[in-house]
Amino acid sequence: MAGIGNDLVREARKRARLTQAELAQRAGTTQSAIARIETGESSPSFDAVLRLVRWCGMDLDIMLVDRDESDWAQARRLAALTPQARVDRHRQVVSQLRALRRAGEAHRDAA
Repeated sequence: MAGIGNDLVREARKRARLTQAELAQRAGTTQSAIARIETGESSPSFDAVLRLVRWCGMDLDIMLVDRDESDWAQARRLAALTPQARVDRHRQVVSQLRALRRAGEAHRDAA
């Protein structure tokens, strides 16, 4: 099963428009090793992921931040609603988004 490191390597390679073989050549490894990383058959260390991403001409920007519980708070509020109240809320949000889209289109057309 692929993890975030595997996904980061694949995404960096694709953004750099490199084949697995090209990345392998830059990194001094084999195409099959890159394929195993990307498919999750291999679990690279953080350092290995960072090296491969850098061979793609990119970098990882990682930072620690305070944990934000807002998603859980919203999920708890929504879970307390009845099924019909959830449907009603969904309809209201859809209506608001459609109004925003129309306003954006009108603004674009006026420009």
